[in-house]
Amino acid sequence: MKIKVCGTNDAVFAAEASRLGVDYLGFIFEPSSPRYVTVEKAAEIVSSLDASLRRRVRLVGVFVRETPAEIAETMRRTGLDVVQLHRRATKEDVAALKAAGYEVWTLAGGAEGDGVLFDSSHGDGDTAFRTGNYKSIIAGRIGVENVANALALKPDIIDVNSSIETAPGVKSTILLAGFLAKLH
Repeated sequence: MKIKVCGTNDAVFAAEASRLGVDYLGFIFEPSSPRYVTVEKAAEIVSSLDASLRRRVRLVGVFVRETPAEIAETMRRTGLDVVQLHRRATKEDVAALKAAGYEVWTLAGGAEGDGVLFDSSHGDGDTAFRTGNYKSIIAGRIGVENVANALALKPDIIDVNSSIETAPGVKSTILLAGFLAKLH
């Protein structure tokens, strides 16, 4: 099982999270999110990662409204690896992004991608967790108090966000280390 930290918007935290063993760092490109990061800031964070960390951690762009062409341009400019469509994706969205060379994760309830995210905090998705011919990703208010429940579902990836923050959009390596300790 792998761990994704979503809402990365700080270079120091990105490096520390990578050193702590996080497998994926998510960058949210939705302006209404307190975890929003600009294309320029994401590119700056990615370029600041030590080469050995960059080879180990995969970087995920989280998109809500953008077209496949806009997403592909952002991915190119930032050097991210995986597209996460945090909306009900269409088969055409998935096909266009896969044709552009990206691994694509989708929100449950839309077209299936290489990964499917089951997010209990997202009202537009199907939150009933299940596995399939995709990476199963569980998200939504997962913290130290309920991580055992998430682990019991045996997802491929656990996506953690607000439970490792001291304020909306402000990640804590101390809280992340505590969360990771609960996994072992």
